[in-house]
Amino acid sequence: MAILVTGAAGFIGYHLSHALLAAGERVIGVDNLNDYYSVALKEARLARLATHKAFTPLKLDIADRAALLRALPDPGTISAVAHLAAQAGVRYSLINPDAYVHANVVGQLAMLELCRKLEGVRHFVYASTSSVYGGNTTLPFSETDRVDDPLSLYAATKRSAELMTHVYARVHGIPTTGLRFFTVYGPWGRPDMSAYLFTDAIFAGKPIQLYNNGAMRRDFTFIDDIVNGVLKVMAGPPPADKSGVRERLYNIGNNRPEELLHYVAVLERAIGKKAIIELAPMQPGEVTETYADISAIQRDFGFTPKTRIEEGIPRFVAWFKAYHGL
Repeated sequence: MAILVTGAAGFIGYHLSHALLAAGERVIGVDNLNDYYSVALKEARLARLATHKAFTPLKLDIADRAALLRALPDPGTISAVAHLAAQAGVRYSLINPDAYVHANVVGQLAMLELCRKLEGVRHFVYASTSSVYGGNTTLPFSETDRVDDPLSLYAATKRSAELMTHVYARVHGIPTTGLRFFTVYGPWGRPDMSAYLFTDAIFAGKPIQLYNNGAMRRDFTFIDDIVNGVLKVMAGPPPADKSGVRERLYNIGNNRPEELLHYVAVLERAIGKKAIIELAPMQPGEVTETYADISAIQRDFGFTPKTRIEEGIPRFVAWFKAYHGL
């Protein structure tokens, strides 16, 4: 049997694929290698995965479901799908909205249609985001909160993906689990995320911008904790609810929001150099604080994040230095 991972050259997709391969699974990794950020970084991740004989890479756009179905080797052997491919980033959705609808809406639909055709799929697990909580001011964010006030197109497309998946679970009987990720960071992380951006700037002696004049908090979640949670969820397809629908939706975060200025101080200690800080106003689409209520995923899967930023940030900085030869 095999597991299909979309976004396998991406940050979370790479780490999840690596963990699945280490556990003896066969992985089919799909990615279109777009240039939203460094293609070289994505290729470096894929090169590491390619050292495993059980890894099959496919360079494809997930929104082209016909091409994907044609390219899949032995599609009848796919037992689970981890759909992590997406167009990420809040601010970029203001610049290139079409990319978000294509990847996050059309792409989600394509993957759901694919699962309808793959009779062996026992579980469809997909990435959502804490951004769906939008203008919600009740903390911590809970899966039972209303999510009808998105602050960015990115958030709107990911909420749309959740709603489409609900329909496919109800109408077509696909067992589905959505995971709302909270600010994931760690080795091999994305260059558009704060850990990478700030570390790169501090090493280069360039200023970093702290929005809302630094008065922000984020539920920073280390990649190893995320992957551990995803693996637990993948192994347990949802049971049917009272209506017979096999569907779940979980927050997956650190359950520990950190002050942005403290986060920068931890980075400075790990790097051994002070940051040049520029305070800036709040940006469109951003929120002042994220905080995950993880009681549901703890109850159902025993998920307990273990990595505080005082441990995770130095591990990221060590990787950054090695990757860039610093």
